[in-house]
Amino acid sequence: MHTPRIRIQNFGPIRDSGWIDIKKVTLFLGNQGSGKSTVAKLISTFLWMEKALYRGDYSTKQFERKGMFRSQRLEYHRIENYLASQSAIEFKGEIYDFSYSKGDLSISESNSSQGANYRLPQIVYIPAERNFISYIKSSKELKLSSDSFNAFIDDYSVTKSSMNGGVELPINESMLEYDKLNDRMKIKGPGYGPIFLSEAASGFQSVAPLFLVSRHFSQMRESGNDKSGDMSSDERARFKKQIEEIYDNADLTEEQRNVAISVLSKKFKRKAFINIVEEPEQNLFPSSQSALLYELLKFNAPEPNKLIVTTHSPYIVGALSLAMKAAEVKAQITGRADLTDRLNEVVQLDAIVPAQNVAIYEMDEKEGSTAPLSLEYGVPSDKNYLNDLLGQLDSDFDKLLDIEDEM
Repeated sequence: MHTPRIRIQNFGPIRDSGWIDIKKVTLFLGNQGSGKSTVAKLISTFLWMEKALYRGDYSTKQFERKGMFRSQRLEYHRIENYLASQSAIEFKGEIYDFSYSKGDLSISESNSSQGANYRLPQIVYIPAERNFISYIKSSKELKLSSDSFNAFIDDYSVTKSSMNGGVELPINESMLEYDKLNDRMKIKGPGYGPIFLSEAASGFQSVAPLFLVSRHFSQMRESGNDKSGDMSSDERARFKKQIEEIYDNADLTEEQRNVAISVLSKKFKRKAFINIVEEPEQNLFPSSQSALLYELLKFNAPEPNKLIVTTHSPYIVGALSLAMKAAEVKAQITGRADLTDRLNEVVQLDAIVPAQNVAIYEMDEKEGSTAPLSLEYGVPSDKNYLNDLLGQLDSDFDKLLDIEDEM
């Protein structure tokens, strides 16, 4: 299968992104307002539309209707107001190509389409607003939230209800438990708890929903245990409607009904997990950021899963660099069990990722541009936005010392 890619022009803060390859691990780094989340939301939108077309939920004509792309698809993530008269977006997927220009969306089958090899994905968008979840029980309590955030709350609810016992978080030896009686999450750790998640530190409130949902859907895809309860609310409604239509069709025999239901079930069975995460570093100490990223990489390891991350943390980039370098080292020490064990102590082997499977893009809020971060010795170059900022802080500190010396 070829690598999906997207190009965005004159959309919100992005003037021209150039072509962005969506690899197994794709990371966007940059300042606030540089368009990191905008790109991630557009990728999520087109991946979902490709999935819906493949499954037959919509036809190309339905998606191409005047205004539908803006009013329904972009509004889902609340980015519809970023559209301008000069906006242009191209997305080349695995089986469909999308092109938006001058207010019109056109869809065609990809020239490199391999529909027979397409694996239906579970697409999860984990928003930065996830901290609010520890204080609410349902999406109805957040009247101003977006449809995408409501969908994540539904995903979180499914995850909670499927919990069997405690789940260990990758930070501070902490454990999550679900109090079904009160429909609230609890957390405990060495020397404290259990306490309600809403009473815990903000880092736990940020990491708990992110980790639980990522872990749950990764396990669902890996085990093949894809139940109707793991569908989104929209998917469940469409599945139920189509099942009812099969049973209401008096012209079908019982055998034909069983075959039709079997075919329909396969259309809703996901075989890939695409995890799109905004700012995994949110409210976390540097070592916790690294530990969380490694867990996300583990969840992403099975094929054909993908992990898409937005960040402005040098520790996330640094941890990913270590995972990439570890893959290079592992390839060189084949047959050396002693060295492999030492490598595993630095970066767990199931979290490593080869450099060719990673794309890192640096976004410039002033230019409205996106550029791939170059690799040096198999890891991201030190010459990047985040390291430049750290270097500037060192330079400013030296200036303060110079002033102090002149007193």
